[in-house]
Amino acid sequence: MSLPPAKVPTRRAIMDRLVEAAKEDPSFVVLDSDIGYSTYSYLFGDAFPDRYFNLGIAELGTMAAAAGLAADGRTVFVCGYGVFLTMRALEAVRSFVCYPHLNVKILSSHAGVTAAIDGVTHQATEDLAFMSTLPNMTVLAPCDSSSARAAFDLARNTPGPVYVRLMRDPLKEVYAPETTFRVGGSHTPRRGKDVTIACLGDMVIQAIEASELLAAEGISAEVLDLYSLKPWDEAGLAESLDRTGALLAAENHQRRNGLGYELAAWCMRNGRSVPFSQAGLADTFAESGAYGKTLEKFGMDAAALARAARELVSRK
Repeated sequence: MSLPPAKVPTRRAIMDRLVEAAKEDPSFVVLDSDIGYSTYSYLFGDAFPDRYFNLGIAELGTMAAAAGLAADGRTVFVCGYGVFLTMRALEAVRSFVCYPHLNVKILSSHAGVTAAIDGVTHQATEDLAFMSTLPNMTVLAPCDSSSARAAFDLARNTPGPVYVRLMRDPLKEVYAPETTFRVGGSHTPRRGKDVTIACLGDMVIQAIEASELLAAEGISAEVLDLYSLKPWDEAGLAESLDRTGALLAAENHQRRNGLGYELAAWCMRNGRSVPFSQAGLADTFAESGAYGKTLEKFGMDAAALARAARELVSRK
């Protein structure tokens, strides 16, 4: 059963929810680094100009300003492209936000190669490694409109820093609007018994499509959406592996120091000797091009996931 197309990208869905919440909560403010029309934070600025601050193309300064506002007791949402918020501003995120455990929520667009057409300079393919490594940081990666809206509420209600990873373009809708999400939780949009495809963000959509390809061959693939990467649902993975006995980690990110490394380390610590493989960037930059073609070239599309899962099943 094919997934319905999304009408808006996750970066727009979360901003729509932010504007709704702002009508009820006058306490939080929003900062952007001169790309409000791309992040859609301009919607908040138009509605609440006295609570919106465009600090120019200066992500380090923007993050430092966010820390200052948060130190005074406010919740601050910082909007921008992930590659800049997690690299140009990394020291400020680490030392001025995470160390004092301030309520700065980073709404990060252009995750992985969902920004394919914008080229390598705008593709955040190392951000999960940086953000999940920082103490006190919570990391969320929604895959569709419903989970993006939920991620806003989770971020607002979770004490301390939160990083939310968002996508450039509209893709597919996976969850019903009433679906509930929690920090440290997961969902299983497809149940299976032969192999687990653990994934997050746009890879959930590719994994679901891969599960449909595999089903036509008689292979039952389970899709585990680890939308909360830090903390993540260890019990959910354990239950899934009890059913399937094989694990494919799929992420739109470098393979090194991301979801796959986290799951592999967990398997070793917990004596889970299962066939294991990763899909993601193999220590390489991507390139500029159409999103689907870029996924295909770097082995992250549904067909590539199906091939990897098929090989894992053969090793059981």
